Amino acid sequence: MKSVFEAMGGTYRQCRDYLIPEISLPNAKTTPIGKYGRMRQCYLKEHREVLYNAMILNGTLWSHLAEVDKTCKERMDMLILGMKETQGITEELKAHDPMAWVGAVNNIRSAAEEILFAGVIYA
Repeated sequence: MKSVFEAMGGTYRQCRDYLIPEISLPNAKTTPIGKYGRMRQCYLKEHREVLYNAMILNGTLWSHLAEVDKTCKERMDMLILGMKETQGITEELKAHDPMAWVGAVNNIRSAAEEILFAGVIYA
């Protein structure tokens, strides 16, 4: 009598007295991920273990992380440009008062990252 695994086309290998199923993960392209992709991976691993494991088994984890990283970088650029325009942070300010410009840009970058964390990475 065949097991369900054998009926689906699975095979076993003999290891001493045990039959061990021959299982392998699907081949997934491992594209390089950046800061935001790694942050998403840590979040999934620590807080969404079932989803993380399902994505690993389906072979969709790396493509998901690469997409999150790409989306975050694009949104970060758009948010920073928009906030600079609304707050009046210009190259003229950079030339006139560099320390004020650095402080303002750092505040904008921090605010934009918080928006991304809440909306994309930890969602």
